[in-house]
Amino acid sequence: MTNTMNAVTIPEFGDAGVLRLAAVPVPEPGPGEVSIDVTHAGANFAEVLYRRGLVDVPLPFVPGIEVAGRIRALGEGVEGLIPGQPVAALTIVAGGGYAEVVTTAAALVAPLPDSGFERAAAVPSNSTTAFLVLERVARLQPGERVLVHAAAGGVGSQLGQVARLLGAGRVVGAVGSEAKIAAAKAFGYDEVVLRDRISGEFDVVVDMVGGAARRAGLAALAPMGRLVVMGNASGAEDVGIPANELWFTNKTVSGFNLAAFAAIAPETVGAALRRAVAAVAAGELRVDVEALPLARAAEAHRRIESGATTGKLVLAVR
Repeated sequence: MTNTMNAVTIPEFGDAGVLRLAAVPVPEPGPGEVSIDVTHAGANFAEVLYRRGLVDVPLPFVPGIEVAGRIRALGEGVEGLIPGQPVAALTIVAGGGYAEVVTTAAALVAPLPDSGFERAAAVPSNSTTAFLVLERVARLQPGERVLVHAAAGGVGSQLGQVARLLGAGRVVGAVGSEAKIAAAKAFGYDEVVLRDRISGEFDVVVDMVGGAARRAGLAALAPMGRLVVMGNASGAEDVGIPANELWFTNKTVSGFNLAAFAAIAPETVGAALRRAVAAVAAGELRVDVEALPLARAAEAHRRIESGATTGKLVLAVR
């Protein structure tokens, strides 16, 4: 086996143009880890944040928080997986997915029922997040009303569907433009509205946009409602939420960060990942995917930053 591989790297922080295809050393799995021959890697807003320097990572850095491919090698102590096995995996703790080979904790790996790698690469981050956010953080109850911001995006497309699976009574999506309404409706929302036209009360609001969307989400909470914050895609200034306001109105605000949670609770996150993979395989979750070659990673980043994407972009590595 060769000692180097192709990977897209971040040699310096900046715009999408800084991404470089380079030859880097092939990683080896440590104890409790596996290495994966990557066929496809998901492209996410998280990797844009790494590239901009908003997340503290050592340079040069290989981004990539999720992959699909085949097990290459097992680290010491790993059981239940075998070389050559098709898998989907979260590589979110240390990155490295935009490469021909990546290592990750075995707990963050889900066996695949088939070799549909292109679609599988779109599942680990968004679909897993949807289950964790709605069940573990929001503690969604059957019959409750749910509002999801950025409903046409990668994670938004999964949140609405998972809310349905968990028995939500009404699921509404909010989007930033008329052009995204039809795309969001295809993911099972009862109604899709423009972000500035939200009306009614909700028991759970999920916001990854920030700014005005966060304020609107808080205002839309019913008594005992829960706002889950999991991003700031708008780049707006942080929204201050007075604790006394929460006290007087019986509202709750929580945060969720998949990378931080996967680092401290890989078994819990891995269980949600395997549940998500099973739901997609069973046809319970729809995942819309568009693939670009790895060499066009910069184009994927520009499209994600423009806010024009719907569904999920993945990079074809091999």
